Amino acid sequence: MTTTLAPQGAPAASTDIKIRISGLSKVFQTKTGPFVALDDINLDIPAGCFFMIVGPSGCGKTTLLRILAGLEQHSSGTVDVASPAANRPGNSMVFQGDSLFPWMTVWENAAYGLNMRGLPKAEVKNVVGHYLARTGLSRFHDYYPHQLSGGMRQRVSIARAFANDPDILLMDEPFSALDEQNKVLLQEELLRIWEETRKTVMFITHSVDEAVTLGDRIMIMTAHPGRTKVMVDVPFERPRSILELRARPEYGELVYSIWGHLRDEVQRARTQDEERAS
Repeated sequence: MTTTLAPQGAPAASTDIKIRISGLSKVFQTKTGPFVALDDINLDIPAGCFFMIVGPSGCGKTTLLRILAGLEQHSSGTVDVASPAANRPGNSMVFQGDSLFPWMTVWENAAYGLNMRGLPKAEVKNVVGHYLARTGLSRFHDYYPHQLSGGMRQRVSIARAFANDPDILLMDEPFSALDEQNKVLLQEELLRIWEETRKTVMFITHSVDEAVTLGDRIMIMTAHPGRTKVMVDVPFERPRSILELRARPEYGELVYSIWGHLRDEVQRARTQDEERAS
């Protein structure tokens, strides 16, 4: 097992590859024996790519994200990540659930990463003010998380992640708990902010619609053990209007095609769950 980083400020293997994963596997040791969560994952993700991952529950999507975040160690293979520029964090993660500090205000939550890095107060004020404005939270800057709706709390999480100016943004189903209206609004806000920054993003979702709406490239994963089933390039131009995009016939055709690849894996995952439960 190896994890390597390119020299400071340099790409992992070429001028435009931000993440290179080769032969990656992850095995968990359980009471009933080894459990293979990921098997032989191979990926090249260019800098600035909005990379989507879809797959059935239990296929190892979150495990892969946690490995990239440094929260899990892979069992074999290599993970090569281009080092960020000086004074910039390697990654920030936006979780599916509520990850805000409940004792901090909206402003304090959004500023957390910058303050931990010891940035000057004037810079923190400018950056946090910018991203609270971009996410429509300026007038709620002194609210606490319990005073906000679920959608607003996720907007704070997005503002905090972008304010920290990471090289890579890792997002684990950040909108899955929201109603459809708030989900579309947050997708639009995320796309607007991403257009400004062109961060490299790895985004996990169960929604094929969301994958096509947001992504440049989509990896469809198999049921357990998680492997790459197929890669799909999203051909739609940017910037994108979500509602206009979804009205196009070629959008529906692509969603249908991806679901065709995914359907058998979802059914296989259900069968695996039933067999484990019996």
